Amino acid sequence: MKKTLYERLGEVKGITQLVDDVVDIHMINPSVSPRFLPLKEKPEQLAVIKQHTVNFFCAGSGGPQSYGGRDMISTHKGMNISEQEFLAVVDDIMEAMDKNSLGEEEKKDVLAILYSLKEQVIRL
Repeated sequence: MKKTLYERLGEVKGITQLVDDVVDIHMINPSVSPRFLPLKEKPEQLAVIKQHTVNFFCAGSGGPQSYGGRDMISTHKGMNISEQEFLAVVDDIMEAMDKNSLGEEEKKDVLAILYSLKEQVIRL
């Protein structure tokens, strides 16, 4: 039986590490860091965002977790995220996946999910 994406990403432990690494990369990426650096001053808020992201990734990749946060449109409405910012975030996620030694199949699956969400994120 083929493993789920959740299992291939390392389940909750692997996904948590991936999210931590993505946020670290966002903090130094000049294309998206202005949105993330202020969260360094609000560690409790950053922890909540990370946990929502972990739950979102877990639930969306076939894990048993449920996601109880806001939908993508509500979360990103008013942020006016550009296509360039979206692509920078995707690049950061791919870099974090490389850092975590995740394979090409996993990258393709995550890319498909990210691009399926694009219209729910940009220019809102």
